[in-house]
Amino acid sequence: MWGKQKFYLKGVTYGTFRPTDDGSQYPPADSVDIDFAAMAQNGINSVRTYTVPPAYLLDKALEYGLHVMVGLPWEQHLTFLDDPAQSARIVADMRASVHTLGRHPAVLCYAIGNEIPASIVRWYGEKKISGFLQRLYQAVKAEDPEGLVTYVNYPTTEYLTLPFLDFFCFNVYLESPEKLNGYIAKLHNLVGDKPLLLAEVGLDSQRNGEEKQADSLDWQLRMIFAKGCVGTFVFAWTDEWWRGGFDIEDWDFGLVDRNRRPKPALYAVSKAYADVPFTNDAALPFISVAVCSYNGSATIRDTMEGLKALDYPNFEVIVVNDGSTDKLLDILTEYDVQIITTENQGLSNARNTALYAAQGDIVAYIDDDAYPDPQWLRYLAYAFLNSEHAGIGGPNLPPADDGLIAHCVANAPGGPVHVLTTDELAEHIPGCNMAFRREVLLEVGGFDPIYRAAGDDVDLCWRVLHTGRTIGFHAAAFVWHHRRNSLKMYWQQQKGYGKAEALLEGKWPQKYNSFGHLTWTGRIYGNGLTQPIQLGKRKVFHGTWGSALFQSVYEQAPNSMAYLPLMPEWFLLMGLLGALSMLSVLWQPLLWALPLLIITGVVVLTQAGLSAAYADLRHVQRWSLKVQLYGLTMLLHLMQPVARLVGRLQHGLTPWRKRGSGEQSFSKLLQRVRAQEQWSEDWHPVEELLARVEHDLLRRKVRARRGGTFDRWDLQASCSFFSGARAIMAIEEHGGGRMMVKFKSWTVLSQSAYVITGLLLALTTLSLLDRAYVLSGLFAMGTALFAVHLLTDVARSMSDLSLAFGSLLSVPAAGAVENVTEPENPAFELATEYGEYKLV
Repeated sequence: MWGKQKFYLKGVTYGTFRPTDDGSQYPPADSVDIDFAAMAQNGINSVRTYTVPPAYLLDKALEYGLHVMVGLPWEQHLTFLDDPAQSARIVADMRASVHTLGRHPAVLCYAIGNEIPASIVRWYGEKKISGFLQRLYQAVKAEDPEGLVTYVNYPTTEYLTLPFLDFFCFNVYLESPEKLNGYIAKLHNLVGDKPLLLAEVGLDSQRNGEEKQADSLDWQLRMIFAKGCVGTFVFAWTDEWWRGGFDIEDWDFGLVDRNRRPKPALYAVSKAYADVPFTNDAALPFISVAVCSYNGSATIRDTMEGLKALDYPNFEVIVVNDGSTDKLLDILTEYDVQIITTENQGLSNARNTALYAAQGDIVAYIDDDAYPDPQWLRYLAYAFLNSEHAGIGGPNLPPADDGLIAHCVANAPGGPVHVLTTDELAEHIPGCNMAFRREVLLEVGGFDPIYRAAGDDVDLCWRVLHTGRTIGFHAAAFVWHHRRNSLKMYWQQQKGYGKAEALLEGKWPQKYNSFGHLTWTGRIYGNGLTQPIQLGKRKVFHGTWGSALFQSVYEQAPNSMAYLPLMPEWFLLMGLLGALSMLSVLWQPLLWALPLLIITGVVVLTQAGLSAAYADLRHVQRWSLKVQLYGLTMLLHLMQPVARLVGRLQHGLTPWRKRGSGEQSFSKLLQRVRAQEQWSEDWHPVEELLARVEHDLLRRKVRARRGGTFDRWDLQASCSFFSGARAIMAIEEHGGGRMMVKFKSWTVLSQSAYVITGLLLALTTLSLLDRAYVLSGLFAMGTALFAVHLLTDVARSMSDLSLAFGSLLSVPAAGAVENVTEPENPAFELATEYGEYKLV
């Protein structure tokens, strides 16, 4: 953003040039005047230099309305960190260079480096290079606090972590649309919420020909802007190029030749810059924007003003007033929108009401506490026009002026996040910023009314994906989303999310592991994610001898035990240890629970402290305020799992929950193995029959799990965390297509069941031997109750398997059933929510 106005950089690089006799690294002022006049005439608004420009160049840039990205050169090709005096001099020289520029109004930003060689980065390691670049960043900010600072990276060192930068730059030379499209999407996910600028793109006309250079730049520029970059610099303005003491004459990347004669590429760039970021309004689809609100008067005006300012020629706005009792209607009547008022029936019903009233082929949903970027609909439309996606979403960013508490909430867990399976395919897009083809929404039945406040977007995405369609993601189709601005509101929101998890688990048991946690197949993106203490080791693919052109980061999930404290149920463990500690007044050996309670508490405190350290507090100047905000963010990391746990427990999502509809007759309580068989006059492949059984189990809300490649069982039915039943199928061939289907099922207990049973028995025995009869009786009662719980649960699981097989040949062939698998270890199951080795 340029102030409050969005500014797209349509630039070219300028230099480097052979130094003149007086040491100047730029052409004379009259030559610069001619160059800059030609640039401005051809729609170029930005210039990138690689060295500090003289005052006359900045003055000419200002005269022609050009903004200058100033490169601050230093000895980045040397091992510059070996000598502390040398690195200190580099920092001082950079600060002095910025000082000489005097905050000239033509200066757009400063680049504190350009492509530090991969071998140098590999020599020192990522942390040391990132740390030194941060020192350079701070040196520039000390001279020009309001100036924008960036570093120009490239694919070979894309793994550098530089969160302190104001925006991100990459030099990218890819000569096929497919590769450039995919790499820009990857870069967007690497940089997160920060703007992305391609600081160099181009093609050598000497090797490829001038016409191909023009054609290549045309599609590159159009794709760069359509993919949501803030702009680009074409390398270069002229073929005249000097480097390392020599004129470079075997490359011709310029838009004009060495004598400043225009090449076809200049006309192509001029035309593309005139058309971007968007063209061809006639092809844009009609979009219905839906806003659903219940007592949203505090923020709805921002939403309406944002929609009013949308840069899109063909849309309508439908606001559903879901029985509000505040002044919402008074505000809405000030705007030219369609207003539908209903009784308070919940979010899903309101969204369905908007869906049925929509006239557009696409329905875009935005929350009443969010407001869109002016180009929000254009980016969504571009993505729909260039794909077959059923739905498309984008990021939701917290506004910078929402207050300190909201800023801390934005850096706390539990916010609306997107889950991507690839750089452009989503498993989930949050409801505050999602758009779907209307025909698809109608086909899947719209939103499920059971979700009154949250969870409807997750359910909808799963149902759409279950039809075989895809959901896309466009990083530039973003909205600004207000975060909760009080601890009470944050608590209520997170408790509501716990309720939504319980509702989702009841409807989609196959999506949850046995401990009741959602197992995303994709990677979760967003701020504030709580980090495990034992962070997974980052691995960089360098290639043999560091030769890889694209050196990406792979992150391994930590040891599964590191994920246990991330579970809300960790606080149940703390409560249990606290209760045992208090019971030590009756039996002193229970004091062993106290140090365990302290350890579990230290773990969650450490985890919250490490996670809060990721919060961006650079804008806060006073250290005392920084400490307060850090403490508040840490508190939110502790509050969120507790609130989520309360919501889960209140609505039945407990470790001891029961699922399924099987009977529990006394005979089945003692039946550990059961064999069944069915005769069929028609042949069916065993895979089809097992899929039918699996489908029937899922219909009964039973968690069905398929056996792995090394398992001697086919299906497992689990009605609780502690127990279940497994089954195997065999086929007898009787000729003529006839067959006998045999099905054997048996009970299984989890490792946790054995551990808990053994612990209860040990406590019962030891307390009895120590004559603590009251406690011994309590432990014995607990053991008996737990044993009954296990018996009834295995009976339920056995019954569900039996019923599913019993109706096997009367059930029609199941549709596409997802390949649902999960590991044995509950902690490892939770780790799947975050992923094993994931490319990031």
